[in-house]
Amino acid sequence: MTGAPEIPPRQSPRPLANGADHIEHLHRALDLLEVERLQAWGSELAARLQRGARLLVAGNGGSAAEAQHLTSELVGRLRDDRQPLSAIALHADTSAVTAIGNDYGYDEVFARQVRAHGRPGDVLLLLSTSGRSVNLLRAAGAARERGMTVWALTGAAPSPLGELADEAVCAHGPTATAQECHLVAVHVLCAGVDVALGVCPPQTPAADTPAAGGLVVVGDALLDRDLVGTVDRVSPEAPVVVVDRVEDRTRPGGAALAAVLAARGERPVTLVTALSADPEGRELGGQLREAGVRVVDLGLAGPTPVKSRVRADGRTLLMLSRAPDTGPALRRTLTDGERALVVGASAVLVSDYGRGITADASVRDALTAAAPATPMVWDPHPRGARPVPGTRLVTPNRGEASGFAPGTPGTGLGADIERGHRLVDLWRTAGVAVTRGADGALLLDAAKSSPLAVPGRPAAGADTCGAGDCFAASATALLAGGALLSEAVTGAVRAAGEFVAAGGAAAWTADAAAAGADLEAADPLAVVARVRAAGGTVVATGGCFDLLHAGHVNLLESARSLGDCLVVCLNDDDSVRRLKGAQRPVVTAPDRAAVLASLASVDAVVVFGESTPAQALRRIRPDVYVKGGDYRVDDLPEAALVEGWGGRTVILPYVDGRSTSRMVDKILLG
Repeated sequence: MTGAPEIPPRQSPRPLANGADHIEHLHRALDLLEVERLQAWGSELAARLQRGARLLVAGNGGSAAEAQHLTSELVGRLRDDRQPLSAIALHADTSAVTAIGNDYGYDEVFARQVRAHGRPGDVLLLLSTSGRSVNLLRAAGAARERGMTVWALTGAAPSPLGELADEAVCAHGPTATAQECHLVAVHVLCAGVDVALGVCPPQTPAADTPAAGGLVVVGDALLDRDLVGTVDRVSPEAPVVVVDRVEDRTRPGGAALAAVLAARGERPVTLVTALSADPEGRELGGQLREAGVRVVDLGLAGPTPVKSRVRADGRTLLMLSRAPDTGPALRRTLTDGERALVVGASAVLVSDYGRGITADASVRDALTAAAPATPMVWDPHPRGARPVPGTRLVTPNRGEASGFAPGTPGTGLGADIERGHRLVDLWRTAGVAVTRGADGALLLDAAKSSPLAVPGRPAAGADTCGAGDCFAASATALLAGGALLSEAVTGAVRAAGEFVAAGGAAAWTADAAAAGADLEAADPLAVVARVRAAGGTVVATGGCFDLLHAGHVNLLESARSLGDCLVVCLNDDDSVRRLKGAQRPVVTAPDRAAVLASLASVDAVVVFGESTPAQALRRIRPDVYVKGGDYRVDDLPEAALVEGWGGRTVILPYVDGRSTSRMVDKILLG
């Protein structure tokens, strides 16, 4: 069998020049092989085959040999004895292949067998270095018709087969290199099956070890689901609102969210957690991969914990939780290599969601060994394990602190300080940061210094889901960079405030996570995108805002109340001079922008140099554009622009007697 007809490739791969060249290509390709995805395939395949499903495999030429290698390992064994598993190589039946090829054409040799043997829930795995063989593409189409799952091992992406499959693992390099990578992939896949069946302990490949200086997050991963719709009516059957036009959005939750937020920084991030082989667990694993997070998966025997929120108009109406009452049954413990990974991290974040990861003996041993020399931040949970001695910073919220240190009455600042001091002694930690929501955080330390009170950034009606994870992830990243506790807590409060102002966890998308946005940067377009993704309203206003006064503050607060974020379009210094004269501005644009950004009502600032903010508005495309003063909408050239994309322009009154020009004149006159 020499191979099947193919769709012509766009460019032929470069041939290998010699043995050294061959080995170099193979090293590069193996470094890029998606080991985590192959292991996840093994876990899923084990679960399906145990339920009575079967695996169908096909390939052409050398790929046919690899396909048959896979089925022999599953029907037989990879290493240790186990039950035989149903796996059929479609090209191995020469009578069927030649009969179908003779009667229906070679393009149908696999598709017809898929229609004969395939059932809903079965898996079809197709191997092709080019990803263009027509007989494999037709087989994939037939599998979809039968309700099967299609996986593909291909060469470099993109390829027609990779795009047609439900999931694909791509091997980079020339044809021979891709085939050799496919052999490795076959063995990794089979090893994943054996690990899932409990036949052999997992092996952590060297390629999966993060680069030096990475962050490690340890904790319980959840899948968060937002059911987002609109509320326009009340049910005739009961006095409850009806949520219409519901969209189902999922995102990482718990320690998985903390890891995704940490991965937006410059350091590589590894998450030590336990993922289930159920569909929700596979979805969560995929989201983590897309966000650039490496996963050390200890294996979750039970279902994935899922928290669902029903939301409308930017608010949560109902929360549902699907999680077992008992802690998870982990399939395995940390290997020596994984323990070394935790101990050798530049910083460790323990994101405890009370599901039992931090109580595992092997995990706790690694954390205890790491704490003396590694900056460690512990985000505790009422049902979680106690922080290990030597933890650098523990971050309970004020409600959790009240539960951890009972007996201190009150809910104010004094009570939070007293509880924080008690927890420093109880946990033998260098510092405790009691997070206080919109009020910021309090830092208490082992040296009994005066408490550091870091004010927060109030955001009326904002979704605070994930703010604690953002705070902890930001503090961990700062400590990894050598920050003092006071600097880490101050930066974490700022980052959490900006995270909430940008829409919180509800505004998370895989694209935004993978973009590596700085947690501390309030990028205007990112803020707008997150608010829109959460179904919110974007408000914009513009002006010089030179010598900020009470009239400005009142205008900005009123504008912010009209939506879910406010972006200020700020005239740069040259445009202010053109509008106001050579003596203006009194305050330069960077300082004006910094003052505006510090206001609770302002979510982002855009500086523009034109006479009007038209170009800035085209980038922002606000739903509401606000202007202050005695204007009429018809007199504003920006009004027609905003209405062009369906927005609205409104006028808000200034506070009487407040004027920057009068203030400047008074200063000049002495």
